[in-house]
Amino acid sequence: MSAAQHIENFLQSLTAGILTGIIYGLMCVGLSMIFGIMRVINFAQGEFMMLGMYFAWYSFGILAGFTIFPDLIAPYVAALAAGPLVFLLGLAVHKLLVSRVTGASAASLDSEGHYAQLILTLGISLVLANGAENRFGSAPVSISTPLSSQAWIVGPLSGDDIMIFVNQAQSIAALIAVGVVILFAVLMARSRLGRSLRAAADNPEAAIYMGVNVDRAYRVAFGFGVGITAIGGGLLASTNPFHPHVGIEFVIVMYAGVVLGGLGSLSGAFFGGLIIGLVQQLSPLVLPTQLQDMSIFVCFLLIVLLKPDGLFGRAARRA
Repeated sequence: MSAAQHIENFLQSLTAGILTGIIYGLMCVGLSMIFGIMRVINFAQGEFMMLGMYFAWYSFGILAGFTIFPDLIAPYVAALAAGPLVFLLGLAVHKLLVSRVTGASAASLDSEGHYAQLILTLGISLVLANGAENRFGSAPVSISTPLSSQAWIVGPLSGDDIMIFVNQAQSIAALIAVGVVILFAVLMARSRLGRSLRAAADNPEAAIYMGVNVDRAYRVAFGFGVGITAIGGGLLASTNPFHPHVGIEFVIVMYAGVVLGGLGSLSGAFFGGLIIGLVQQLSPLVLPTQLQDMSIFVCFLLIVLLKPDGLFGRAARRA
């Protein structure tokens, strides 16, 4: 293989890694939101992402019937619509279940409720996955869009030897993901709601004395966390087939990205997800495709060994 071909393969994998990693970063932000504010490890995060995929799938079927939402933009409108739907579901799940083992309710439980939280979120994960299989079936589905099979061509570079193909559906999904992350960062930094959420994360007792309803803040944080991840799932649905048990495949990626960036750091979670996407797409250049996921854990273990707090460990003190 010529040097130009090696360079083209590297640039192609780099481009795919950036586009994939941005969406991973969006999903990691949702997971980090829950841990950073509530200090809850949510094993059901992958299943909420899966629900976002199916909500986007059904929404796409509805929107495609309207002339104002042609097939080119309907998948992305459907992905954004999945966020509020899963947000409302998250509020209900927190109020009915998660609130029983978090906040003030968890003070009297063993290990401040962490054992109960792990068992509860694992149970929610199993219920959602098996309930979805019963409702939607086990056959993989996807959101068909013309952009998924089209690409922009960058080049030729270095004469006619190097050309890069950029998938159009992935590019638009990545731009939307960046926009969602920026809007959410502005919300957290500038709004009264964002300040109350950060206060509840930093010092819940002091926040209560300052008039912040910590239980409500936790509920909103949980809703935001699952809703943001659901948008990421909806964006992935336009380029990846999915099924009711797809959550377990991505929850590992999300946790690796969150720990890699630094627990509790929203910016760290985003860049951690971006790094995971790059590692996943670049690893086949030197490893067999079957070991693609293994490379994620090798990278993850190296960071844990060399910098246990993650790449943005200092930011983990704040949400």
